[in-house]
Amino acid sequence: MTTGTKQLERRRLRAPQADRSALIDPPFDAVGELLEENVRLRRQRNYDVQGRSLAELSRQARNHLIDQAHRLSASYRDVDPPPGDPDGPILLAGHQPQLFHSGVWWKNFVLGALARRHRAAAINLLIDSDTVKSTALRVPGGSVAEPRAEQIPFDRPEPAIPYEQRRIVDGDLFTDFGPRTARRIAPLVPDPIVKRFWPLALERVQETDNLGACLAQARHRLEGAWGVQTLEIPQSTVCNSSPFCWFVSHLLAQLPRLWKVYNQALSEHRRIHRIRSAAHPVPELAADGQWLEAPLWIWTNEDPRQRRLFAREDGGRIVLSDREAIEIILPLHRHGEASAAVERLTALGRRGVKIRSRALITTLWARLALGDLFLHGIGGAKYDQVTDLLIDRFFGLPAPHYMIVSATLHLPVRRRPVSVGQFRQIQHHLRRLKYHPERFIDSPDAEPAGRCDYLAELLASKTRWIRTAQTPRNARIRCRTIRRINEALQPWVAAQRRRLEESRTRIARTLRAEEVLTWREFAFCLYPEKTFLEFFHRLLPKD
Repeated sequence: MTTGTKQLERRRLRAPQADRSALIDPPFDAVGELLEENVRLRRQRNYDVQGRSLAELSRQARNHLIDQAHRLSASYRDVDPPPGDPDGPILLAGHQPQLFHSGVWWKNFVLGALARRHRAAAINLLIDSDTVKSTALRVPGGSVAEPRAEQIPFDRPEPAIPYEQRRIVDGDLFTDFGPRTARRIAPLVPDPIVKRFWPLALERVQETDNLGACLAQARHRLEGAWGVQTLEIPQSTVCNSSPFCWFVSHLLAQLPRLWKVYNQALSEHRRIHRIRSAAHPVPELAADGQWLEAPLWIWTNEDPRQRRLFAREDGGRIVLSDREAIEIILPLHRHGEASAAVERLTALGRRGVKIRSRALITTLWARLALGDLFLHGIGGAKYDQVTDLLIDRFFGLPAPHYMIVSATLHLPVRRRPVSVGQFRQIQHHLRRLKYHPERFIDSPDAEPAGRCDYLAELLASKTRWIRTAQTPRNARIRCRTIRRINEALQPWVAAQRRRLEESRTRIARTLRAEEVLTWREFAFCLYPEKTFLEFFHRLLPKD
């Protein structure tokens, strides 16, 4: 049994908060050393994968990855020739094929820049096994003083299915999305990227009706126009490959051990990071009698609902099921080689049965077999701490290093500087006017004689009660009397209160506008091209 010794340490990861700031960990200058170390580790991986070494499986998987990524990318944009040395370094990143925010997009630019700097291949994995959560984009409109964000749809809502299966169902809605979005944001951003980006998406509709492919390929073409040389490949293509099927066969053959290590790693991660939610970073694998849940999805072309995959041993074979309608027999033994199982999985894929890796296994395979340095965002870096434990404790191998990059870029809208601190200061001042009005009365001598005497009487009375020590006998009357005096003194501070309340209203309105305009999750296509390129290239590593 393979065991490891890696201990998890608590690590706090936060997205950069300030406008035009970035998280880069480790620094760009350290990447060369990390890359060399990861390449060395890859070449030494002799772990047995059902009769094949992990190093051999990795060579096959990397050749398939580069070949398919180049073929697919070259079908819709210009790309550099594939690297001459198939054993050369590969940098990887990954995300769903959606309209993501600028911090995610910056990762693609970093990928290309680092690959150029270190003479590596750069490949972005399109995680098309994830389900489409929304077919609308949050777009701000209105004025700078009173902006309002609303959801603008680019397709009709449908039941949640994976990007791999999701087709565009409302062509008219998709076609008109670009102009509608540009009109909506025009008062804030007159020339957003969507004006250039959406015609590229409509061109891709002529070639494919897959929603994720249209969005991703249009973005990738735009990156190419700006000189970013990367390749892209859907995760589904990776999962259909023979090396990955062999790897999946190994996971299924060793599922009882994997199941235990997987859940223990998640439990430890939650304990160290004090996470109460059973869904974070990912749910634990379930058990149902002899059935153990595998960290894989399954669905079919006929029923593309994403379902969990369960497996159980049955003599010299393994039975797979979604615990609903699907049941598959794999000719696979725990200690046997996997060629027959791979043939069966490959045949199933051709017949429309989809078996896809879930989050932890996706990056585990990418880091162990496909690439030499994986670029994560904040979310991926959090759950890949669990992946490190799986690599150590299931495979008994040192986990390769990964990199974390993210950025924050606000919409370039001129705004009046204001802070929550100013609002809180006014709130505090208003509270003091209510409970200590005597401290803010300007000139009591300027009052008419009668009111001046009344004011003096109120002030003297409050002073006496403040100086009177509180006892159980006088506590209630003392409190009520001081409260009545404070209320009686309010006319003398009414003008100050009115000015402060007016100021508070203005600041609250500005803060609400700031909350809309400084949201870091706005999609990349809502920004001006100039803003993006200036920001991105200022932070990118230099050759």
